[in-house]
Amino acid sequence: MRVLHFALAVLAVPAMVALVVAGGRSLKGNESVVAVDQIDPAAAMMPGQDTGAAPEEPATSAILAPAAPLPPKPAVHSRAIDPEVVAPPELSEEQLERVEPRAPLSDLALAGPPKPRRSKMPDGQDGTKLFQPVASAAGVIEAKGYSVTVSGIDVVKGDETCSDEGKSWACGTRARTAFRAFLRGRTVACAVPSQGGRGAVSTECWVGNKDVGQWLVENGWARAAQGGPYVEAGNKARADKKGIFGAAPSLGGLPALPAASGPAPAAPSSILPADDGAVTPPVDQPVPAQ
Repeated sequence: MRVLHFALAVLAVPAMVALVVAGGRSLKGNESVVAVDQIDPAAAMMPGQDTGAAPEEPATSAILAPAAPLPPKPAVHSRAIDPEVVAPPELSEEQLERVEPRAPLSDLALAGPPKPRRSKMPDGQDGTKLFQPVASAAGVIEAKGYSVTVSGIDVVKGDETCSDEGKSWACGTRARTAFRAFLRGRTVACAVPSQGGRGAVSTECWVGNKDVGQWLVENGWARAAQGGPYVEAGNKARADKKGIFGAAPSLGGLPALPAASGPAPAAPSSILPADDGAVTPPVDQPVPAQ
């Protein structure tokens, strides 16, 4: 009995495989067979047959036309603010006062020439700033068209000489050098007119908070004028033998001038050939090595 069942099962397997293969072929054949009228009804019509229907539109009619542009969106405004809170208060004409316009913030708006710079000197007087001053003598300042002589002093001229125990020395040059070292190109404020002139002006000058005349007299580089404000400082400088009232500067620490090695060789009168055609040989030239 078992042998019979086994034999039937073995015979059933090929039959099932054959049925599956046949069914697959049947399904594939049904899918591939498509009626011509299902693809294109116009192709299924016989030649010369007219159906009376309107011709179909071309395939490009299926493309959608571009959409019309949308209307612009309305502008979005900010929310309204209560005018009673942020708006300026309403004032009547009686509460308003008309004032003159303010002056320009700088002179550039007036398109006029620049004015000389002025500063307040320690005594409260207005002073004109003189930039890059040059000392032509001890107490004489020249800058930007001004020639200012410091008031209250007797200027020591540049060519003046002083005597020290019968020995003369150039105290004027020494005083001018000391005055230039004091200025060092710093700005000097002097009580001079706003417009410079070539004429000499005698007035007081300051470098920072230092009185220029006071500095010259107390260091002995200028004499105090009679009845001037620096008489006491001049007497003290004379008693202390400062500046031009002192001894001549010692030049002992300076190195001596080098001695001359010998007289310079004389140049020939001419480097042109002589009358006989011979070339003039050079003078005092080393003999070339053999």
